[in-house]
Amino acid sequence: QVQPVESGGGLVQPGGSLRLSCAASGRIFSIAAMAWYRQAPGKQRELVASITSSGSTNYGDSVKGRFTISRDNAKITVYLQMNSLKPEDTAVYYCNVRWSTGGTTWGQGTQVTVSS
Repeated sequence: QVQPVESGGGLVQPGGSLRLSCAASGRIFSIAAMAWYRQAPGKQRELVASITSSGSTNYGDSVKGRFTISRDNAKITVYLQMNSLKPEDTAVYYCNVRWSTGGTTWGQGTQVTVSS
């Protein structure tokens, strides 16, 4: 499968917002779920949010109420709207596609830095 492409990262001040996008290629019915993970320096990669083909969502505890994941099936794209950003949200954010066959594909990642 082709690697998904992330975009939308950057530098933002605490309290600000960013929207990440992840565009996958292939057939929408072959995608079981899409998700965002993040990895900060010296820390393990953690789940930020996921969304299944049926629209069910799941969020990491640290982002509940601040981040929203959504998808556009026509564009095979998933979005992560991040509000009320905190310095501890600083990390490389990775898109993950889970295929109906069970395999997964990772994007290259996009840097998000929250700093004044």
